Amino acid sequence: MGRKHIVWDWNGTLFHDIHAVVDATNEVFRPYGLAPLDADGFRAVYTRPVWVAYERLLGRPLREGEWEELDRTFHEHYHRLMNGCGLTDGALEVLERWAESGRSQSLLSMWMHDRLTAKAGELGIDHHFVRIDGLRAGTPGGHKAEHMAAHVAAIGVDPRHVVVIGDSVDDANAARHVGARAILYTGGMTGREDLEASGFPVVDSLAEAVALADG
Repeated sequence: MGRKHIVWDWNGTLFHDIHAVVDATNEVFRPYGLAPLDADGFRAVYTRPVWVAYERLLGRPLREGEWEELDRTFHEHYHRLMNGCGLTDGALEVLERWAESGRSQSLLSMWMHDRLTAKAGELGIDHHFVRIDGLRAGTPGGHKAEHMAAHVAAIGVDPRHVVVIGDSVDDANAARHVGARAILYTGGMTGREDLEASGFPVVDSLAEAVALADG
């Protein structure tokens, strides 16, 4: 059995930004007259692709060009609100512990690549990763599976030795797509019930996630 490699998710996993995401979403839909969501209300509708979650909120299909405008507005608010966010409790410790064990880890996010690498550097954790990949091209808000396949190929690790740690069903599907394991964390965008339905282990802390990955 080869040495395990962790592929970390960013938003809602290493980066504790659920409240920024919820508040930005509420700003997006304020002109539509929708009642504000709390974190649990957001988790009840969240899915990927994100435009499906928006259609759930509106109760109708998005019109031509509406997704692009909603996504632009969301990121305008999110990039302001995220300045009040930081690493998830225990994130720095688990990253350091895994690195000290001599095993590798990387970061894969569907957030824009330039912003991702800048924020990881600002928070002083970029040196822990053998590779950092964000979204360089394509439509924001989509699925992660193909990006996971490219990421795992680029790091050159057998997918059977990869453990994906993320906060969404999309992370689970991406892991399954490449033949990797997943461990799902409840502190992000998705409720426990939906995470458990994936069939992968579900944990309430990153320390629990790494302990499982180590097992």
